[in-house]
Amino acid sequence: MRPWFTTEQLDPDTYIISEYRHWEETHCYLLIGTDRSLLIDTGLGICNIYDEVRPLTDKPITAIATHIHWDHIGGHKYFPDFYAHQAELPWLRGEFPLSIETVREMVLDRCDPPEDFDVNQYQMFQGEPSRILYGGEKLDLGGRTVQVLHTPGHSPGHLCFWEENRGDLYTGDLVYLDTLFAYYPSTDPEAYLSSLEAIAVLPARRVLPAHHSMNVPPDTPAKMRDALRQLKRKGKLRHGAGVFQYDGWGIWL
Repeated sequence: MRPWFTTEQLDPDTYIISEYRHWEETHCYLLIGTDRSLLIDTGLGICNIYDEVRPLTDKPITAIATHIHWDHIGGHKYFPDFYAHQAELPWLRGEFPLSIETVREMVLDRCDPPEDFDVNQYQMFQGEPSRILYGGEKLDLGGRTVQVLHTPGHSPGHLCFWEENRGDLYTGDLVYLDTLFAYYPSTDPEAYLSSLEAIAVLPARRVLPAHHSMNVPPDTPAKMRDALRQLKRKGKLRHGAGVFQYDGWGIWL
């Protein structure tokens, strides 16, 4: 049987778990410290990511969401210890702005699901986090520290994660090589630029996205920032302005 997840080792204590059988190609990241492990996002929830992660670490696992969209919290149900940003708590309590029927359509869109997957049983994860985040927190995993950055724009409580000692920047849906989404009512193009301003100055060695190609040049956040600055000067950094294409990426406003 063809596996749903593709797992790759980035470092001796860091793994990427990807869902290449769905068009979004969601990436989740397992960071293993000496005391505990951190799982950044849990994917679509089509298959059980816990079964994929558990053999990789014997440490307690905390799940953390870059943001509360279905393709990033689908496996949260397997991790009772999870963190989320305060701004998106309503979405975890049943107030997500899309219907479950619409979400199910998106889950099946351009997807090669397992034969036993029943999309009619698919539900968006609901629950209360074990810790509420606001941005600025430092998470000590034992031997490695991850800083939480509040980076709204794609969503109100979007988070990036910065591991300064390694120069690793986990960018969620703020930065990746494809069309960035900033057109939903819950997005904020001006905040998107402000978040890019904040992360573009970080001395990142690796930019690790939540979707698509893993080969994101470290200067990509700065290039995106510069492009959005230009759109703002032209009065186009707003909803309804259209789709703007650049070298290897675009943004839908």
